[in-house]
Amino acid sequence: MLKIENLHAFYGKSHILHGVSLEVGKGEIVALLGRNGSGRSTTAKAIMGLVEATGRVEWRGQDIMGKKSFEIAHLGIGHVPENRDIFPRLTVHQNLLLGQKGNGKGSRWGFDDMYTMFPRLKERQHNEAGVLSGGEQQMLTLCRTLMGDPDLIIIDEPTEGLAPKIVELVGQYLHNLKSRGISVLLIEQKLTIAMSISDRALVMGHGSIVFKGTPDSLRADPRIRKEWLEV
Repeated sequence: MLKIENLHAFYGKSHILHGVSLEVGKGEIVALLGRNGSGRSTTAKAIMGLVEATGRVEWRGQDIMGKKSFEIAHLGIGHVPENRDIFPRLTVHQNLLLGQKGNGKGSRWGFDDMYTMFPRLKERQHNEAGVLSGGEQQMLTLCRTLMGDPDLIIIDEPTEGLAPKIVELVGQYLHNLKSRGISVLLIEQKLTIAMSISDRALVMGHGSIVFKGTPDSLRADPRIRKEWLEV
């Protein structure tokens, strides 16, 4: 579904990504791992048209390089950013409503799904989003993206700041996306969740892919883990 070839990205004169290539298939969960500063979040932003980039980004065979981020989102790619972009003065319910495409009919996701996934959001659906805890805002951002019924979701550090029980719940629901035909590009530092739900694992270092393989093959390679993953 998603195919990236020779992707380079820049912040001004700073060259961040150096020839990144990767693929995500239908219903597949691919973990993009690496330390802070390795280029994982920049890869997500380059896919979504949020940074200056060169190379080729294909979505279902169509080159989407150069399209605006809202155009890319309407093609069926959802992006859950690391910085929890919520609308703080709107209620939880209103934030979710803004995530819907059209009237929401025919979507695989609705309000009941979101509130079943995270009952805390249901309890606080009439509260302004700005008063939520960091973990609750992370839940809200994920749910708002799902309300847009994407076929691929790029999710950046979804477990950051969440309690262990919520981390496990997020992992379960990300895995369950496969049953609805949704693909996931999971950007994570926590190996436990990434390795437990991913079909394939990629490791980034210094703006390049330094490892591609299965979670089992990554577990069996202590050199990669020590050099590029362990802090």
